[in-house]
Amino acid sequence: MRRAGEGIMVNRSTYNRHHLKKIKGFLIRFKITAILIVVLIIYFVFFASKINHVQPESPPEISVQKLWGTADSNGWRPSSTPRSNWPPPPNESNGFLRVRCNGGLNQQRTAICNAVLAARIMNATLVLPELDTNSYWHDDSGFQGIYDVDYFITSLRYDVRVVESVPEIRKHGRTKKIKSFQLRPPRDAPISWYTTVALEKMKEHGAIYLTPFSHRLAEEIDNPEYQRLRCRVNYHALRFKPHIMQLSQSIVAKLRSQGHFMSIHLRFEKDMLSFAGCFDIFTPHEQKILMKYRKENFADKKLVYSERRAIGKCPLTPEEVGLVLRAMGFNNSTRIYLAAGELFGGERFMKPFRAMFPLLENHSTVDSSSELTDNTQGLLGSAVDYMVCLLSDIFMPTYDGPSNFANNLLGHRLYYGFRTNIRPDRKGLAPLFIKREAGHVDGFEEAVRRVMMKTNFGGPHKRVSPESFYTNSWPECFCQVSGSNPDDRCPPDNMMEILEGQLQRDMTNVTTSIGDE
Repeated sequence: MRRAGEGIMVNRSTYNRHHLKKIKGFLIRFKITAILIVVLIIYFVFFASKINHVQPESPPEISVQKLWGTADSNGWRPSSTPRSNWPPPPNESNGFLRVRCNGGLNQQRTAICNAVLAARIMNATLVLPELDTNSYWHDDSGFQGIYDVDYFITSLRYDVRVVESVPEIRKHGRTKKIKSFQLRPPRDAPISWYTTVALEKMKEHGAIYLTPFSHRLAEEIDNPEYQRLRCRVNYHALRFKPHIMQLSQSIVAKLRSQGHFMSIHLRFEKDMLSFAGCFDIFTPHEQKILMKYRKENFADKKLVYSERRAIGKCPLTPEEVGLVLRAMGFNNSTRIYLAAGELFGGERFMKPFRAMFPLLENHSTVDSSSELTDNTQGLLGSAVDYMVCLLSDIFMPTYDGPSNFANNLLGHRLYYGFRTNIRPDRKGLAPLFIKREAGHVDGFEEAVRRVMMKTNFGGPHKRVSPESFYTNSWPECFCQVSGSNPDDRCPPDNMMEILEGQLQRDMTNVTTSIGDE
């Protein structure tokens, strides 16, 4: 017989077990549901990201209006004055340095910069560099006919001593010039060659003559002060003669009187086409001319046009230049100044470009003065082209490989205040042009914009080989007013006064010592 309340306790125990089972079941179903929800969320997030990855966004539009201005400096400004102890040249040098600068105007320009640096390294007196103008330009203007000699000598007074010629000496009662010992420097010679081989011969003979002197000093030097000296020569001391500057300014004023203008170095000339080995787009007769020129002037090498073009080794044709500009958003009202020699292939290559951009000028059409007309292809014409391209709102080189004109201008425009440059990525554009010629025109302009948006439009950027120091002297020849790195900070505003004071003190000491003798 059950005791009182025993039945109630059994029923309550059964009820509790049943209730616990229901709670456990609910919790299990809740966990499963939560896991499913998390899995679904992860799946949808992953799926959405895959869709975004598969469907690339349209490339951003290029702002033509922004390109007419200067590039973003990011707080940098040009500065080539010394930032550490930089004593003036000693009163007694180790001898005289003569150089012969071969090549075109801009190849000679880099050689002059190297000559000044070599003179500083050897404590030599630099004789005004000789320009080998006859072989390239058939123009005997020389340094004195193109550059402002007095300005050049005065500008470098804190760096090297410069004289116009080797002085005469009296020996055994006779007056004669010091005979220079001739040397052929190695290509891209290190500083050590100048401080040993060259200096030894200079001390032995009193003067040395380095010839040829194109690319005869290494570009990459681990001494920022030496690199800044190159910039002082290139961007300050090397100033064209006043009449060339006035002529250039006159052309720029006429071009700018109607608004912005762009300059293009259209490198579609016989020498560059022969060098690149890009023959197949020409007639059989023209191909023979190019092949003959290549055989006479360049090393023998088998070049396949289709392979060269596919990797962007061929200069852009005038039509391709026009297609790039049109894809970027420039229209037929764009005013363009052409800096170029004689275009190979004639008007048939210019016709498509002229149809897209009819407002084309060169120094002869803007200024028909007899001085320019008579010297279109000489040093004067090249110097005027250089200045007009330097001062233009936008500069576009069509082939900046071994082109000294384009490379020097890109570097000068960077130093001149980050002026806009358009540098076509030929390797990236080549497949697009090849597809277009095969009839695939859909999306061509969008693809061109996508390639061009990856290029640098003139702002400060790291120099990466094979880019030349003369193309990009950042960061050595630039500074920041409030830079976090002490090496990047701008020198005092009175740095030139400091250098002048050093020079005057040295001159005073020399005068005093002479008076005491």
